[in-house]
Amino acid sequence: MCGIAGELRFDQRPADLAAVERITHHLAPRGPDAHGFHSQGPIALGHRRLKIMDLAEASGQPMIDSDLGLSMVFNGAIYNYPELRDELKALGYRFFSGGDTEVLLKGYHAWGKDLLPKLNGMFAFAIWERDSQELFIARDRLGVKPLYLSRTGQRLRFASSLPALMAGGDIGKTLDPIALNHYLNFHAVVPAPRTLLAGVEKLPPATWMRIDAQGNCEQHTWWSLEFGPQRDEISFGLDEWKERVLDGMREAVSIRQRAAVDVGVLLSGGVDSSMLVGLLREAGVENLSTFSIGFQDAGGERGDEFQYSDLIAERFATQHHQLGIGEHEILEQLPAAFRAMSEPMVSHDCIAFYLLSREVAKHCKVVQSGQGADELFAGYHWYPQVDAADDAFAAYRAAFFDRDYDEYAACVQPAWLTGDAAGDFVREHFAQPGAVAAVDKALRLDSTVMLVDDPVKRVDNMTMAWGLEARTPFLDYRLAELSARIPGRFKLPDGGKHVLKEAARQVIPSEVIDRPKGYFPVPGLKHLEGATLGWVRDLLLDPSQDRGLFNPAMLDRLLTEPHGQLTPLRGSKLWQMAALNLWLNEHGL
Repeated sequence: MCGIAGELRFDQRPADLAAVERITHHLAPRGPDAHGFHSQGPIALGHRRLKIMDLAEASGQPMIDSDLGLSMVFNGAIYNYPELRDELKALGYRFFSGGDTEVLLKGYHAWGKDLLPKLNGMFAFAIWERDSQELFIARDRLGVKPLYLSRTGQRLRFASSLPALMAGGDIGKTLDPIALNHYLNFHAVVPAPRTLLAGVEKLPPATWMRIDAQGNCEQHTWWSLEFGPQRDEISFGLDEWKERVLDGMREAVSIRQRAAVDVGVLLSGGVDSSMLVGLLREAGVENLSTFSIGFQDAGGERGDEFQYSDLIAERFATQHHQLGIGEHEILEQLPAAFRAMSEPMVSHDCIAFYLLSREVAKHCKVVQSGQGADELFAGYHWYPQVDAADDAFAAYRAAFFDRDYDEYAACVQPAWLTGDAAGDFVREHFAQPGAVAAVDKALRLDSTVMLVDDPVKRVDNMTMAWGLEARTPFLDYRLAELSARIPGRFKLPDGGKHVLKEAARQVIPSEVIDRPKGYFPVPGLKHLEGATLGWVRDLLLDPSQDRGLFNPAMLDRLLTEPHGQLTPLRGSKLWQMAALNLWLNEHGL
């Protein structure tokens, strides 16, 4: 929920409120219900509000508590705020509102940075301490809510999206060659703190930063995933882990029902989203709305999974909405979807989520979504390959990377060529302590890096473009910690997610569990043909759009044989390059 913005000056000048206003207004789709500003000396804060937890004006932002000397802006949802509120009341705090924002504000006054481990939710927030002249910013454990930063010698600016930050001005438009390397090799994932723009960073997940009006800065990681069972769990078999997963899912789904508005479900027809529907109905939720999307077939590949989503909708008697999209509408809406992206994303799911969110927003303000299950419970095809390999890094690279280094070198023009940045990043990540088994190294990388800057960012960007809040029960930190403790032998069988599937059998029909794995398919962006291929060709070959990034010989090769140039993850290499151009175009870069 919401969009936040702010500036802190280091040069004894007043904060540039006009710049903060421009940034904040760019965030209007994230918070269409209200907006507000606060400026005092070196600090200026802006906020766009989506009313979810507390609909009253008293929960408006920026929230200022003059008695405590604190002001703040907050994007997200704290699901355990009633319990924290009671704890704070017992300490003597009095409240003037009924939502989670004030709980954050007073919780920070009571506990400082030690508030963070107490929070169950998704969040990015900034708190200004009037008396110490310090700004404290923080991001949730799994990076569900974004926070972008631009820092110069004179000021720090922050915002909930990169394009909004650019709207403030005073930001260069130079691309980062290392980030481009990650984009072209690591499936468009650019790990924090980098972004494609050299002058813009993102605060890493599970990180807090404290910075004062002189520019002195302190930054720390406050949470990490530890893999392997605890001492009392070493002897656990499948039944024990299955029951703990089911209990964890019930709690995660239930706590995410806390809202002052109705909550729906994005129903793909897969195990993960179907399980959410089953658990919500099990918990007694009536009149549950579900939403599914399908696309035109292409390349012999079916573009919908309605047979499975219909089965779940009928079984649990939901108010089901089915949306079918033709090729012409994909092309019409692609520019708008890319304008909604904070960073370019290559996944076909983006357009699916964008169009689905448009429909969902007509019916409700909050939906639950199944993102995260594959990364936490080993649902992807490369995990068994990594598990069985003598060289875990080499196996992961062969299965996940879009190109080998030589092909990447042939893809970019010499000015943009770097060393093996993406490979070095993954190699170093695999070498870090805290995950011994090869499959756990891959799961840790995917759940703390890839998940953050692909599926999770996709869901946040595409839903918030329509003023819709997505909640992801699989990313409940307690469930994430539980999944990390479960040994790989309980996850890898049965095509992956074995322990989760066995837990799901107690909730949903086996026809959905035992089906082949699916995705939100958009065949037209995978099997480029017809009008779509022509559109991509124009996008890549228009001389007015040539930024000197790509080698013309590689473009010619890909355009000559688009169907034969798929990545190991079965995505189009041609589409990946076109997607980057489209994003740059839509954001004036």
